[in-house]
Amino acid sequence: MIHRTLVRALLAPAALAISVLLAGCNSDQISLANNAKANQPVPPKLVAAMSEKDMDLQSPILIRLFKEEAELEVWKQTRSGDFALLKTYPICRWSGDLGPKIREGDRQAPEGFYSINPSQMNPQSAYYLSFNTGYPNAFDRSLGRTGSELMVHGDCSSRGCYAMTDEQIAEIYALGRESFFGGQKAFQFQAYPFRMTAANMAKHRNNPNMPFWKMIKVGNDHFEVTKREPKVDFCEKKYVFDATRPPNATRDPVFDASAKCPAYVIPDEIASAVREKEQRDDAEMAKLASKGTPVARLNTGIDGGMNKIFASKIPEGSTGLSDGGDSQSLQSLVLSRAPGTIPGTVNPPKPNLAPQQDEPVVATTSATASTRVATAGESEGVFASFARKVGVGGTADASQATAARPPAPTPVPAKPKVAETKPQSVVRVAPKHEVKRETRQAARPALKPSVTDTAAAPAPAPVSAGTQLAGSAPVMQSNSFDNRFSAMK
Repeated sequence: MIHRTLVRALLAPAALAISVLLAGCNSDQISLANNAKANQPVPPKLVAAMSEKDMDLQSPILIRLFKEEAELEVWKQTRSGDFALLKTYPICRWSGDLGPKIREGDRQAPEGFYSINPSQMNPQSAYYLSFNTGYPNAFDRSLGRTGSELMVHGDCSSRGCYAMTDEQIAEIYALGRESFFGGQKAFQFQAYPFRMTAANMAKHRNNPNMPFWKMIKVGNDHFEVTKREPKVDFCEKKYVFDATRPPNATRDPVFDASAKCPAYVIPDEIASAVREKEQRDDAEMAKLASKGTPVARLNTGIDGGMNKIFASKIPEGSTGLSDGGDSQSLQSLVLSRAPGTIPGTVNPPKPNLAPQQDEPVVATTSATASTRVATAGESEGVFASFARKVGVGGTADASQATAARPPAPTPVPAKPKVAETKPQSVVRVAPKHEVKRETRQAARPALKPSVTDTAAAPAPAPVSAGTQLAGSAPVMQSNSFDNRFSAMK
């Protein structure tokens, strides 16, 4: 069985090239047939893993992605009809903050549920290979959200995208391609800020995006309890999952993201299982909150994240908003195998060195609990000194020291001074906007070995402190993946 599946995987690109050439002289189709990057076979080890998990090479796939964990999962349908996890890929780089994309140019990587069809696959990407996430979907558009060309691509470079290594995207692209050859019209792409566990929800309970996250968590729960791809609809500017026609209805409900929801029902077996899971998660979340589980920091000023396996390979690398631990945990991964080639131009997230202003200040006495704490870089000026002398603010020790001194003569009012500098920690200056990089593909080899079979890659040379990542989302070619394969339909 494994041998037959492997042979089929190796022969598929050759059969594709022959069929396209026989179909005629369409230059786009011939170009695709000769595109070695887009036609790389699924690696033999991955094909063997499919056979072990009762999966067919061309069965449907589903992708889930988690920002904070910096992981992308490829799920594949088994012969029973359920989806099972095939492989987890660490994400090399994602940009922005936790939360959905709102507008063009905000550097945010999208969150939500999207559908990827063959026309969204880009075999001629400037970032090795890519597929378009489909942002904005109907929900995003109903809220007036803007943005375009948000991709999952190679080259480990991101300005609102999810960037993998070239070897990783080659595998993911091949899995999507084979699912289309098997008859899947579109695969679902689920993007989350983090794994939707009770612990993570409690950790982020003060985040203003929580209402949105609770809404997409419902879709996550539908998938978790059924292991089937949830049907996604939109109405009243919200997501609706697994909706079906009500009893005695003569036709399926028609959904419009901006209109009132039609009459619909959710199958009882799904609704009850999801309700039980939500009740368990809500109880656990409330328990953790009552125990004082620390909340995640808001407005970090850090641009995105990176999986710790990649951060460990880069001098002074940081995981940014992704889970990574301390420098010792990164150091322990230095000798581990890198999942693909890390470009020398990679720009890891920069740690935020500004003081954390959203953490509560621990007061030593009740008298100082409401005292405003001066930000870093501020010194005691005329007004601060005057306030301290009349008993407003200051610590208990300072008040006692003031009381012990003899009364000072009444100060002569001085002319107000104009502040020469602002406190350094009040405003954090963002890095300069990265310039779109010039295409460097001509200097790079066309093919990359698979992630499964590649040898451990050496750590790249240190990047100078002034180096800025240049890059942006690739431009989608006008000749679509769907058009190129029209001869095979």
